Amino acid sequence: MPKRALALLLSSIATVLVLFALYTWFALSWSYSEGERAGYLQKFSKKGWLCKTWEGEILLSSMPGAIPERFAFTVRDESLVKPLQSSMGQRVQISYEQHKGVPTTCFGETEYFATKVGTGPVNPVAPSEAAAGQ
Repeated sequence: MPKRALALLLSSIATVLVLFALYTWFALSWSYSEGERAGYLQKFSKKGWLCKTWEGEILLSSMPGAIPERFAFTVRDESLVKPLQSSMGQRVQISYEQHKGVPTTCFGETEYFATKVGTGPVNPVAPSEAAAGQ
């Protein structure tokens, strides 16, 4: 293989790697949406073959007796792990950022990354109760 072709091949590979790294950095640093969810922490574990990530799941219930919706999230901040581990089965409030287009599961299995965790009783007020109190 001539030197010019080898240099062209290596520079093409380097360009692709740099573009992939820039795209990954952008996907992880730019937040598509932010929000909060509250529910009962059902599952929290460290998962992955090569890249171990903390993955959790809370059950959201809009009203008593309703079928709960599952909300899966990823924790990248190690300071949030202990509070979540000690809150298994309890009601928690999670602040999160949604990062769309992250190219690999090495950063997390979901696109929702927890940024803050609140534990303790979270008492949602139903709209009818809020109107009655006014």
